[in-house]
Amino acid sequence: MTASHAWAFRASFRRNAFGWRGTRKAIERLNEAVGEIERMARTDPALAGEGAVLLLEKLSPAVTQIDSSSGALGNATHGVVEKMVPLIAAAPVPRRVREKWLERLLDAIQEDDPPYIESLGEQWGALCADPSLASHWADQLLPLMQHVMADRRKGTYAYAKSGTLCYSALFHAGRFDDLLAVLALDPKPYWHDQQWAAKALAARGDVDGAIDLMEGLRSRHVPDIALSAVAEQLLLDAGRDDEAYARYGIQATSANTNIATFRAIAKRYPGIEPSRILADLIASTPGEEGKWFATAKTLKQYNLALALARRAPVDPKTLVRAARDHVKTQPAFALEVALTALYWMARGEGYELTGADVGAARDHAVASAGTLGHEALVTERIAGNVAGDGHAARWLRQCLGLDTDP
Repeated sequence: MTASHAWAFRASFRRNAFGWRGTRKAIERLNEAVGEIERMARTDPALAGEGAVLLLEKLSPAVTQIDSSSGALGNATHGVVEKMVPLIAAAPVPRRVREKWLERLLDAIQEDDPPYIESLGEQWGALCADPSLASHWADQLLPLMQHVMADRRKGTYAYAKSGTLCYSALFHAGRFDDLLAVLALDPKPYWHDQQWAAKALAARGDVDGAIDLMEGLRSRHVPDIALSAVAEQLLLDAGRDDEAYARYGIQATSANTNIATFRAIAKRYPGIEPSRILADLIASTPGEEGKWFATAKTLKQYNLALALARRAPVDPKTLVRAARDHVKTQPAFALEVALTALYWMARGEGYELTGADVGAARDHAVASAGTLGHEALVTERIAGNVAGDGHAARWLRQCLGLDTDP
């Protein structure tokens, strides 16, 4: 392994390399860096581990000036940590090299402000790669955490960034008694720390006790989805997949889009029928079934998608795009979707609709009807779907030339 390897990404991650509006550029450079390191891992995993450490060292100082309010950069950096940790953990290097890596990463965590690599602490034990090294780190960090807990018991606010590192090291070293003992010292247990107690109980075989512990932490101050995600993983690790899905599969998952949420759950539960997962997701949002139209359509469940669009409002622009995309391949679906778009437009659904949106819905309906040989009926159906006395319905009829009254 050559620590002085000329990594191409190094030049892109100088301190303050990105300005206030640099989110997009930074994410592009991060993706390039991850790709470079992952390619190296195929031929030289030790060198790839060095590259991963270097990237994590340089990440926060390089992006610290970026406006991160959108959350996109935070998601990207979290993803980088998730990809780099396995490479570092698997790197075949001598213990002395790994110890130096960990020292460098500890420095990076201490200087991580705003926090972009803080999730690294949760995987500290895995980074040690060896239980004896994890135990060594636990010995170094445990006295500090005991001191922090003593201050808290006196009523003094106390916090240490290395807390999670200590718990992770104790867990991976198999020192469950020490882990539970230090966590028990906290007079006001924080859920994020207490998950390590649950993991320790589960590792000892008391999975039900671990789940009860997580459930007992629920309050209005604790994110339900986070607790559910931990409990779900405990059950999955115990091989209790059916129970994990039934209790937490839906409530523990939230992605940027509904289709992403579906795919995340389907990936975790390959043994569960996709149709059941989708049905459960739809049932989890009563009164908002229309929000799952795009997911059902993407999964080519056209009958279900149409039923959802008819059951609850869907953004008419979404429906118009769906009709446009399926005029030739699924004309029957496109016809009904276009008509449904007009129906919801006439009832005031949608934002900033224009005459062009109305005309597009009509045109897609007419084109689909022509393919199906239903030209004689489409005009009547369009008129029926835009009937009504409301302002939106009258406006639609004027756009379509069906109502000449002002």
